[in-house]
Order: sequence, then structure tokens, then C-alpha cells
Amino acid sequence: MEGGTLLRLQGIQANGKGWRELARETGFSRNTLRKYLRDKHPVEPNPQPSRPSKLDAYKPVIDRWMKEDGLFNCQAMLSRLRKEGYQGGLTLIKDYVKAHRLPRHTKATVRYETKPGQQAQVDWGICTYTDVHGQERKSPVFVMVLGHSRAIYVEYTRRCDIHSFLRCFSHAIDYFGGVPKFMLTDHMKTVVLGMNDDHTPKWNKLFEDFSLLIGLTPKLCRVRRPKTKGKVERGVGYVKDNFWPGRRFSDMADLNRQALAWCEEANQRIHGTTGERPCDGLQEEKLQPVPSPDRLMRFLKEERKVTNDGYVSFDGVRYGVHWTHSGKTVVVRQVGMKVQIWLGDHLLAQHVTSARRGGLVPLKGQYAGLEEAAGQLQAKPMARQIPETKVEQRSLDVYAQLAEVGA
Repeated sequence: MEGGTLLRLQGIQANGKGWRELARETGFSRNTLRKYLRDKHPVEPNPQPSRPSKLDAYKPVIDRWMKEDGLFNCQAMLSRLRKEGYQGGLTLIKDYVKAHRLPRHTKATVRYETKPGQQAQVDWGICTYTDVHGQERKSPVFVMVLGHSRAIYVEYTRRCDIHSFLRCFSHAIDYFGGVPKFMLTDHMKTVVLGMNDDHTPKWNKLFEDFSLLIGLTPKLCRVRRPKTKGKVERGVGYVKDNFWPGRRFSDMADLNRQALAWCEEANQRIHGTTGERPCDGLQEEKLQPVPSPDRLMRFLKEERKVTNDGYVSFDGVRYGVHWTHSGKTVVVRQVGMKVQIWLGDHLLAQHVTSARRGGLVPLKGQYAGLEEAAGQLQAKPMARQIPETKVEQRSLDVYAQLAEVGA
């Protein structure tokens, strides 16, 4: 074993390598390595001829994922490669990706587990994509994770305001089939306006009423301590690392259909922390019942003013109503893939949700009668001329006779 480049085991062991790794590098068995280490003999590497790997044909695909899509999540790669015909295991992927992954610095934390039905953690994330014109854009993503089961719900929106938050929250509790007792979030401006003099949160009034209706107690995590809500922090990261890289979608509706299908898959996997499937743990969650849709509806409506040209702006799109309602304040609500515009109890218009941000969705017959009315929203003060009325002519003798009879 003399000659060539000699590898001293003492130096290798000093680098913290185990017997299995030493055996793989040198080509000798572990017992042989122990013998030469004991006798202090130098050992020359004796590499075995490399065998083709089941992963070889898929390495260019993995390289493209890592370079173009920023995908380094090996479990996501395994799921995608299975659809391409890959027959190998997860370890082969991990060993290959490890050399390309940047090191991460972590800090020790205390894990906090919650009882069934006690807590949900909620947060927003921001995902970046290129539109059909090649322009880079951002889309907010709402993520809710149940603390006990780790069941996850994901929904993309155009805005992360209070109305979008309440709409996503309502969809989430419908998806989970119940309401948790507590919600943990950070100091997001959509729900927390600031702090009162007694250091209690000053909640957004609409969110506070919504919480009271569904029986939810909101709680804030400590400032600058995102690990306090680590479950949803990891959930947002999981969405960005697993679902998002390389995703192809046509519009927001298509994206959310894919996100919901992905949630079903994610909730059926074995969770790395609990060792159980979130969908099984969800059966153990003792969630409170969801209020009826009619009680929730008032929180899913937004007031808007109709413009002079008969349009209502909602979620980045302008929807048409009849021109006679210009200047009025109306209520807009989204029901499934429909946008409804109401004036009191009267439904003014219903449109299919538009995927084109900044677009116009006119109403059929929107300007009917506008030209005849010259743009006037109400009738002018008017009088009417009627035909001349003929009055019967009588002789004065008739009135004299009537006077005598009366006397």
C-alpha cells in the first residue's frame, strides 16, 4: 500500500469523519482501516470503479431547478422527479444537493407544543414571479398552520389588507372545519393599529368584531422574536421552498387552485417534527364550529364609491354598474369566483372575477339611456302642458231660477 498519494487516517479522523465515510473514500473496509490506524500505517486510497447512479439522468434537471428556480428542498425534488420516472431514493438527492447548498447558521430554541384545538399561527409571506411580459412582480401569500396537527392552509392574494386577511381567514377555517381558540400572529398592521396606554393591543375594529363573532382570542408574539410563531414561519418557508419554485400559473384563480391541491398533498405527508400526517392530527383538533355564512358575510364585504363613468374598483380591477348609480356608495363582495355589487338589498351587477390586474370589466347595457338623458342622473324639474278644457256656457236665467228655489 506504499506509493502514490498517501492518506493518513489520523489526519482524516481529526477532521471529524466517521468510519463509513473513511471506508467510502479509501475503498477499504472499516476493520482494515482500524488495523492500519492501530499499527500507524499510512493507507493509500483505493477507490472502487464508480457505478452508474439512478440519479445521473436527472442531475441536469436538478441543476436547472437549483440555478433557475432556487429550489433546494429535496423532498419537493423527490416528488417532482417521481413524476419524471425517477426510481431512486431521497438520500441520493440529498447527497447531490448538499454540495450545492449554502451553509445555514442556526440558534438553539425551546420547542413549544400546543394541545389540540388551542392555537393557530398566521402570517403573510411575499413570493416573486415574472408576468407574461417578463416583468418581476410580487404576490402576498396568506399561511395558517394549526399548532397541534401542523395542518396548513395557503392562499394567494393581490393585497394583504384587512379585507383580504378576513377573507383568507374565513376560507382557512372552512378548510379546517372549525375555529381554534387562539390565534398567534406578529404585529401586522392589518390587525394591530398600535398599543393602548395600558400596553394592550389596539386591534383593528373590524378584526376585533370578527374575532368576537367566531370565538377567537388573538395573541401577539414578542417583538423581534419571530421564532415565537415558528410553526407558521417554517410553514411560509416551506411554501417558498417547496410549492413556489418553478410554479407555472395563468392567473390568481389558477394559482389558488394549485395551492389548495398542494395543501392536500402537504397535509398527507409525514411531518418531520411530529412523525405523523397532519391530516390525521386534524381529526384530533377540537375546533369550535364555524359560524353560518350569513353571519360571516358582513365581514367579507367592502364599501366602494361608483366613479362618474360607472365603475367600482375592487382588488385592482374596475367592474361596471349601470351609469345611473354613478357617485353612489355600494357594497362589493366576492363569492367564489364571482364579484357582486350591491346597493342595499338590490344586486346591481355580478361579474366573473377578472385575472387582469388594472383591467376594466364592463356591464352589458351599462350606458343604456345615457345619451337621451344627457348624462343627468335624475330628471330635471318639469311641468306639463295639457289640452285646453271646454267649459259649458249657461244662461244667467238658470242661476236666477236656482236662487228663487233656494229662497
